Amino acid sequence: MISEAPDATGAAPAPAERPAPSGAAADTADDARMGFSAPLWRAIAVFRAASVGYAVFLMAQHLDLLARPWAAWSVLAAMAAWTAASTALYARPHRRTRALLAADLAVAFGCLAATVLVVEPGYLRMAPPLTTTWFGGAVLAAAVVAGRRLALGAALAHGVVDIAVRTALGLTISAAVPRGVVLLLLAGYCVGYLANYAAAAERRFAEAVELEARTRERERLGRSIHDSVLQVLAMVQRRGAEAGGEAAELGRLAGEQEVKLRALIGVRHGAGAAPAAAPAAAPGPTGARGRAAESTAWEAASLTADLTDLLERHSGARVTVSAPATAVALAPHAAHEIDAAVREALGNVERHCPPQTGAWLLVEDEGERVTVTVRDDGPGIAPRRLDEAAAEGRMGVAQSIRGRIADLGGTVEITTAGGQGTEIEMRVPR
Repeated sequence: MISEAPDATGAAPAPAERPAPSGAAADTADDARMGFSAPLWRAIAVFRAASVGYAVFLMAQHLDLLARPWAAWSVLAAMAAWTAASTALYARPHRRTRALLAADLAVAFGCLAATVLVVEPGYLRMAPPLTTTWFGGAVLAAAVVAGRRLALGAALAHGVVDIAVRTALGLTISAAVPRGVVLLLLAGYCVGYLANYAAAAERRFAEAVELEARTRERERLGRSIHDSVLQVLAMVQRRGAEAGGEAAELGRLAGEQEVKLRALIGVRHGAGAAPAAAPAAAPGPTGARGRAAESTAWEAASLTADLTDLLERHSGARVTVSAPATAVALAPHAAHEIDAAVREALGNVERHCPPQTGAWLLVEDEGERVTVTVRDDGPGIAPRRLDEAAAEGRMGVAQSIRGRIADLGGTVEITTAGGQGTEIEMRVPR
């Protein structure tokens, strides 16, 4: 009789184990990938240990009904030893194989069948077989390792062996036998079903995380390329067209390569991400290569960076910077990402507005967040122009500004009107 079998399913089921390579490295990889399975195996181990204690209690209560007490205690010792061994073996992900499961079931059926050799017939009238609820641990392990079908088969086989034991002792089949089988069937089916469902959900979650990581890396590389290679190619195309002659041909080729590169980094969403690289230095009126070296040194020397100091370097004849008198401290990565977004916004003013266009850069420290606003008095942005630019693969606003600020958990609001200039407000939380 397996009256406590349903208790084993009280713990939240975890995903079934997939085949894993052997070795210590496999343990680390599998534990990181299948963290949800560890609580389930711990619950099965606790269930086995508690079941051994329950079996000892029942045997001590019916000592007078044991035909061979020494043999009965030997069976309980074997159950306790296998409980300790299986707990240690199942704790290693790469050892959760069908071979270990076969040994687990063999020990469980052996201890169950040994009941016929060590008890008097009256023992089974007063108590279940020696294994009691302990047999349920093997059924639950089968459900997790091999699925619900094998768990159901093990539960049915338990009923067959239980009937054989009682028949050998000359007993009639009581209602305890089918009741125990039904409880094992329910426990094995439920745990097997939920383990399989959780494994599928975990695989989809891992795929989604991997896809998001690839997308973020592709966008980061796209921003870096936009800030360097694409702008250089666009400049070569413009200067070549202005110069004419052989330079015009060079400009045309540069323009073709710019289009192809924009399509490569802007359309291939499913492409695998390239290995992470350090962000490329972006050309600009403030000397990007020098700032990149300074940024690296700053990050190495301090845990915070002064956003005001970074943004004041954009000040010039056409750019007015208004910032607090005190430092605006941010994490170095956040400060440099905001600086790169501002550099892209000012670059757009330089590229797309008349030469006399002025720009204003406002920095506001609001405690829990920092707001940076870039305004210009240029002609403004035509309606739907930003959407068209993104569709064409031009990612200055979509990636270099919006993408950077979004990665920092912030928001970007763009206000523009024909003939009234453009305002880009970037809000970044601390």
